[in-house]
Amino acid sequence: MQRLIPAERTRVEIEVLKSKFIATAAPVFSVAEAKDFIAEMRREFADASHNVPTFAIGHGQSKTEHASDDGEPSGTAGRPALAVLRGSGLGDVAIVITRYFGGTLLGTGGLVRAYSDATKAVIEALPKAQKIATHTVMLAVPYNLFEQSRLLITAKRGYILDEDFAGDITLTVRFEQADLAPFQAALQELSNGQIQAEIVESDENAIMPLIES
Repeated sequence: MQRLIPAERTRVEIEVLKSKFIATAAPVFSVAEAKDFIAEMRREFADASHNVPTFAIGHGQSKTEHASDDGEPSGTAGRPALAVLRGSGLGDVAIVITRYFGGTLLGTGGLVRAYSDATKAVIEALPKAQKIATHTVMLAVPYNLFEQSRLLITAKRGYILDEDFAGDITLTVRFEQADLAPFQAALQELSNGQIQAEIVESDENAIMPLIES
């Protein structure tokens, strides 16, 4: 199962009949972190008409969800935002939609659309990462195999964390655990059996940016 999360905090703004809706999304990894983020947004936008929060912690059956209308008519704000969030497949995310009232009443349907649209906009804008089981490895490659090794790492969906240029080039690379064995086999073939990547760390909940295929 792909466990999508936000890669970084993201903010977008939309306007509906002169009301301004500012949607801010952030990665959070516990209910306490989500509550801290919501409190931070309420302090930043203390003069706003409403600060509507929603969050989803975890993925799948273990997901913890929450939403509030924050004074908007019942069911017109938090619930629509949470419905959009559920449909996105994201977890470990909190979103606060800040509204500055523009003087025109939107009505029940208008509010539902506005909060849904603001949630969709910030989800579409935010860069995504995934939480996966990884191995971090180190390998030393000679200069004549450096570019080929880099291409191989990319082809096998690795993420280079560090490059140290000395007598050889020492690369620190993170792989999804399932991708390491194919990389090792290809590396052996490339180097005629001379180079082997060594696992230096394993992490069951590593954050990896999505690699476009």
